Amino acid sequence: MSTNKKKFNSFLSPGHNACAGCGQLSAAQSVMRALTDDTILISSTGCLEVTTTAYPQSSWQLPWIHSLFENAAPVASGIKAALKKKKKKTKVVIQAGDGATYDIGIGLISGMWERNEEIVYICYDTEAYSNTGIQASGSTPWGANTVTTPAGEKSFGSNQQKKDMLKIALAHGLNYVAQSTTAFPDDITNKVKKALATPGPSYIQILSPCVPGWKIKTNQAGEGARLAVQTALYPLLEYTNGELSNSSINKNFKALPVSDYLSIQGRFKHLSEAEIKQIQALADKNLKLFKL
Repeated sequence: MSTNKKKFNSFLSPGHNACAGCGQLSAAQSVMRALTDDTILISSTGCLEVTTTAYPQSSWQLPWIHSLFENAAPVASGIKAALKKKKKKTKVVIQAGDGATYDIGIGLISGMWERNEEIVYICYDTEAYSNTGIQASGSTPWGANTVTTPAGEKSFGSNQQKKDMLKIALAHGLNYVAQSTTAFPDDITNKVKKALATPGPSYIQILSPCVPGWKIKTNQAGEGARLAVQTALYPLLEYTNGELSNSSINKNFKALPVSDYLSIQGRFKHLSEAEIKQIQALADKNLKLFKL
């Protein structure tokens, strides 16, 4: 009997200390399946960094460099410049959370994109600063309860809209921009492969449910990420050369009500029916905006 079985690479070992059921670690495994051993990883400060590299151990089986919260992009640029000098084709991949991407590092990311450097940037979008206690970030959705946008008698959670990083990436003229969620591992892997094969910089954003931040059960990260797509709040998207080339919102798509998504998350349990309708309006807008 043949023992030749296809094996996935193990560039990220199971020896990490992330929360049970962490959506980000599931997404990272999907990303790793798209990579080869000729890859250098840069990770900004965040959950992915602290849960995989507790000194003196590491879960990474590839060359891996930790940058500060804000400077993963210039660190990657320096590595890419050195590789170019040595005439090496090694791929460079940045991994960062939404705080490092949407907020602290956005200016340096912009510079990297303006220089048109062939670096793949992957944002694990937990919709908050999960590593430091669930503070609101530029990615936090309207109405969400965080420690800096608490729900109470005089507040209802975050009062600002989620920043549109896809539009920001597209405004820089990137040839490949995509969005996915933890619930669709093959979609993540395929999109990373496409990004690696695309000349110039690429940006991929992955909704990665955070168990303590979203106030969900340890077995609900996949469910939450799936419902985000099924309600059209966070559709699977792909832009090629600036044009929408793929979307989960197609002619056969039947959207579920956003209440299905919100109801499993404790961060939204305080919302009134009127406030839920406002979030439903965001999903309805996406149904028109991203329909193929």
